[in-house]
Amino acid sequence: MFNDNSDNSQSIAPAGIPFSQACENNKQPILDVLQKELRESTHVLEVGSGTGQHSVYFAPRLTYLTWQTSDVLAHHSTINAWHTAYPAPSLYAPLAFDLEVDPLPISLASNQLYDAVFTANTLHIISWLLVEQLFELVGDALAINGKLIVYGPFNENRHYTSARNQQFDISLRQRDPKSGIRHLEDIIVLAETHHLKLSNKYEMPANNQLLVFQKY
Repeated sequence: MFNDNSDNSQSIAPAGIPFSQACENNKQPILDVLQKELRESTHVLEVGSGTGQHSVYFAPRLTYLTWQTSDVLAHHSTINAWHTAYPAPSLYAPLAFDLEVDPLPISLASNQLYDAVFTANTLHIISWLLVEQLFELVGDALAINGKLIVYGPFNENRHYTSARNQQFDISLRQRDPKSGIRHLEDIIVLAETHHLKLSNKYEMPANNQLLVFQKY
């Protein structure tokens, strides 16, 4: 019913279930990078799966690895609805992951089960304190050479990379003063404190970037 898995397929949201146009727009550019960066990976944890749209697009196209979704409990019904509409053998139901309540999913705490962590459009939504907690968690959990892949908008050289990003940042901070577009330089320094080194940076559509950190 919803199983058109061609790379240019338009996702159809299950009836009454939230749909993210941003996920629809960026899924293929992100996948193009993941197919390169995750060639040696086997188990990926997605932090902040949101609607679940990314997961149902990526998992059938990265069939050699398992894709574990996670998010706060309030988003699980939406993620599960997308999974039901677009099932895939390597796609796993969401784990409860809330940095403000319980920052360590049981499976993430168990003997480094994941060799990659992916998160999209999360660092500018959560507070800087929670960004720090996330990098600490990933730095502790990943094995040597494991990867953290982060997608979203970032400032560079302490400046916005576009007028659109500046407007977006203002709207974020009006809604929540603790949120906002992060400075790339701060993210790199934070990552280094947890043995995560920036290995690649990809320019993405709509003034976004995809950052790849590797554990050393």
